[in-house]
Amino acid sequence: MGVAKLTDQNTITPDSKYARIERERRYLLQDLPQGMTRADHHLQITDNYMTGSRLRMRKVRDPKTNKWVAKLTQKFSLADGDFARTIITNTYLNAIEAETLSTLFNSNEIRKNRYYLNYEGRKFSIDMFLGDLFGLVLAEVAFDTDEELESFTKPSFALVEVTDNELFTGGRLSQLTFAEVRQEITAQGLLSFSSSVQTNA
Repeated sequence: MGVAKLTDQNTITPDSKYARIERERRYLLQDLPQGMTRADHHLQITDNYMTGSRLRMRKVRDPKTNKWVAKLTQKFSLADGDFARTIITNTYLNAIEAETLSTLFNSNEIRKNRYYLNYEGRKFSIDMFLGDLFGLVLAEVAFDTDEELESFTKPSFALVEVTDNELFTGGRLSQLTFAEVRQEITAQGLLSFSSSVQTNA
């Protein structure tokens, strides 16, 4: 008997005991918040997304130590259109595992520098995108409970909240250029003036 082909109809995905709920809000920024510079300590992140899947390959380098961390991530929304709450599972990889899996994740790439900012008792991740997305700056902040997530208000350094906008998810951004993102920002009327988001040359 031949091996049956796996399809969405005959394949189940049981809940994983290793998965956790990730609660986040995401914001569009003009640039790094006041008081921060590109010379500040940051991490260099490369994300590759497998087309049509919920999988991401992430490699993180600390320029200070030249050490790398690699992990395979599965991430998906709890409900359609709710990108504030996602189910995430991480598997950390050694060098051989990372290099082997990299051959499957060789497209849909995002490169960015991640900075950290403590603001009003919260730790924000500030991502300055590179390559095709150079000019895009996003901030993310995580929460432990739904109550904290729901009650949080937009920080003063942010232009607009984009948490539930599919355009600003990693899988979507990996298929776009910054020019295309700006066009979508204008088309969706996210900002009063599209020139508010400019290439940070």
